[in-house]
Amino acid sequence: MFFGLMPLIKMAILMVNAIAILSEDRFLARIGWSTATPTEPQTFGMQQHVVANESIKAKTMNLISATRTLMRIPLIGINSLLIVYELLLG
Repeated sequence: MFFGLMPLIKMAILMVNAIAILSEDRFLARIGWSTATPTEPQTFGMQQHVVANESIKAKTMNLISATRTLMRIPLIGINSLLIVYELLLG
């Protein structure tokens, strides 16, 4: 069974859409994944060279935050193109 490239592209776009619409106040804060609350105490003047020792949870929180920040505007165009594609080629 040949899966094709377009279903994979649609799946990736849907996953990015799902990440982009997560509400930090209503959903992420309830499960403890909010970036507003620091996970480690910060001290003034201390250099942040603990990037290699970050947990998977911290890396996932950073990925969600970066996706929400960087992909919000491009997703409007990508979703519009996908809607036009589906209307024309179904």
